[in-house]
Amino acid sequence: MTNTKISRMPNPAEFVPELNDISAALFRATGNRSVPRTTMSLVHLRAGQIVGNTYLTILNTGFLRKAGESEERVTAVSSWQDAPYFTDAERAALALVEATLRPAAPGQERVGDDLYAEVARHYDEKALATLTIAIGQINFFIALAVIGKPQPVSSLADEQWD
Repeated sequence: MTNTKISRMPNPAEFVPELNDISAALFRATGNRSVPRTTMSLVHLRAGQIVGNTYLTILNTGFLRKAGESEERVTAVSSWQDAPYFTDAERAALALVEATLRPAAPGQERVGDDLYAEVARHYDEKALATLTIAIGQINFFIALAVIGKPQPVSSLADEQWD
């Protein structure tokens, strides 16, 4: 018999209602269309995979599927480096989120000048700022996802918290 309760905590916004304002502000900041929404979802999916969080991987997989992305692209995010399904701009964004989330080698920066230059080659200043905020956005939600462990959902309209 399985336990259907998955979440470790109730919806944190019930106790800290300002969370809704923060969440809405982050979505507004990243929704300026300077970076394609698909790229944002690819980056957020990769972040969920890196931290090993089912909630984030299912949610962002759902976003990509609803946007009409192919199963090949969705499933290849975990191995994007050698997958033929991504543009150079998407690859740069995926490399940036990986560099941000993974520890750097001793004596190295997480985001070195070469990576920054590669990302800047594909994104203008507004888009690069937006992509940076999107990576910060997913890092904000990583804490809620790994600590609170909301229900895996494929839409934000679905019930996420027990």
